[in-house]
Amino acid sequence: MSNSIRNRRGRNIIESKNLGVSILYGIVSIFVVAIVCSLIFSLLLRFTSTQESSLQFIVTAVSFISLFIGGFISGGKGKEKGWLLGGGTGLIYSIIIFLFQYLGHDSLFTVEQIIYHTCYMLVAMMGGILGVNMTTAKKA
Repeated sequence: MSNSIRNRRGRNIIESKNLGVSILYGIVSIFVVAIVCSLIFSLLLRFTSTQESSLQFIVTAVSFISLFIGGFISGGKGKEKGWLLGGGTGLIYSIIIFLFQYLGHDSLFTVEQIIYHTCYMLVAMMGGILGVNMTTAKKA
């Protein structure tokens, strides 16, 4: 094999590792935000007279914000291909949630959930694109 082929393969492996690590950072950040917000919401529900139905829109908004943050972090960490990093982050998040739901509750996604998770992926993609552009703007 020539050196150029070996260099390309080595660069592709390193690039794949960087993409994977970036997506992992995004996924971890999504779940950290989700855990913190779940704790706050559970304390609100426990110690106030707030009903769960009154928090439905707030929980949805926090979900979108956390996926945007996850996409932003993965895009910022990867520094290129923000749409791919954000989309991968959103896709892996959706797969994890699907597995929890399927294995834990033996139910598939409903049409409404498919729409939500498609929007989650789009929001994470937007976050990834913005994350790449914000980090490259700082360096320029």
